[in-house]
Amino acid sequence: MKTTKTPRYNTDEIIVGLDIGTTKIACIVGQMNEHGKLELLGYGKSKSNGVSRGIVINIEQTVESIQNAVAQAEESANVKIEVVNVGIAGQHISSLQHRGQLMRPDGEHVISREDVKNLEDDMRKLKMLPGHEIIHVLPQEFSIDGEDNIKEPVGMTGVKLEADFHIITGQVSAAKNIYRCVNRAGLDVKTLILEPIASSEAVLTNEEKEAGVALVDIGGGTTDIAIFRESIIRHTAVIPFGGNVITEDIQKGCTILKRHAEALKAKFGSAISSEMNDKEVVVIPGLQGRKPKEISRKNLAGIIQARMEEIIEHVHYEIKASGLSQDLIGGVVLTGGGSQLKHIRQLFEYMTGLDCRIGTPDMHLSKAPNRTLTTPLFSTGIGLVRLGFQEETVELETTREGAGRRTRKGAGSFWKGIKVFFEEEVND
Repeated sequence: MKTTKTPRYNTDEIIVGLDIGTTKIACIVGQMNEHGKLELLGYGKSKSNGVSRGIVINIEQTVESIQNAVAQAEESANVKIEVVNVGIAGQHISSLQHRGQLMRPDGEHVISREDVKNLEDDMRKLKMLPGHEIIHVLPQEFSIDGEDNIKEPVGMTGVKLEADFHIITGQVSAAKNIYRCVNRAGLDVKTLILEPIASSEAVLTNEEKEAGVALVDIGGGTTDIAIFRESIIRHTAVIPFGGNVITEDIQKGCTILKRHAEALKAKFGSAISSEMNDKEVVVIPGLQGRKPKEISRKNLAGIIQARMEEIIEHVHYEIKASGLSQDLIGGVVLTGGGSQLKHIRQLFEYMTGLDCRIGTPDMHLSKAPNRTLTTPLFSTGIGLVRLGFQEETVELETTREGAGRRTRKGAGSFWKGIKVFFEEEVND
């Protein structure tokens, strides 16, 4: 007879991050300790069936994968999971810069958080391409009565409040499909968060964000980029391919099964072919009745390097397009499953001329169930948990102040609109 364990933690004390990726779905449970460090209580991981390049292409398969990951996390952490923070990515994500202004009737009264919130809300009224909505409105610098480069306008006086905004948009249908999958898995979505923003929260230091840094999250289906300077996000981009295309190239180039290609890449692959010995070979089992196949590690690295160079060229283009390529003192930080490829850091440094390091999500952790969670593979999931706690802090401060306190992480009216859509759908 199956026994039911008593939950160790109150669900009000935990935050859950759900990373719906192309290769995996990860569910991570955490709580914040008294020192402001994140304690991971448990996690679950399942193969991501039904997702391609960050887009849900099969609802039922995605629901099943989510349920598997959540069930593992519930068992691991001994909690009941009901609400999750979900990451959103995919090739449908785009961004733009826009400047807004707000004329205040009385320049003698100090600028309030409500004034800043009204300015941000005006940005959400911008007309987007058909089928697209605004996900994030991220303030850059503010200007008061022509005085520029103001980081925090609250408490200052002036009539004309202006600001530059980085606006991130996404396809409504893609977000609706994510919500539908999570909802059918028996969960409620608290908020949608752009995945590179979540990953940056897990692997970047405050000093790097201040100095200028480009985060590059190499996933299975996409490569996500977020560029920071002066602790403000300045540029975001999504490149519509990642580690999976490298696996496909190996599969075709070596004429082997996909699972063998993935194993070859992970265990014996390198991003620089010149680092490999001509005489080193890997033996792959043959199909039924066929001889095993010998594959040179140097040839394998050559296939990987060709595709990796293409990805890096796209990344370098986005860095230059941001106009900040000369200002990135922190260089490039690589994370995501694709960053675990051997010699990838050296190839990035060679092709971009920027310093580079591999970002692991352990700098903000006080403890984790096992070392697997401290690898770049789980950066997005851990970042979703950390941002979930920040959102709760903002909500608590809003309640105390009785006025809108701005946050740079929330999905705002976009997510409210998605929720309203499904509430109407249920009522119908």
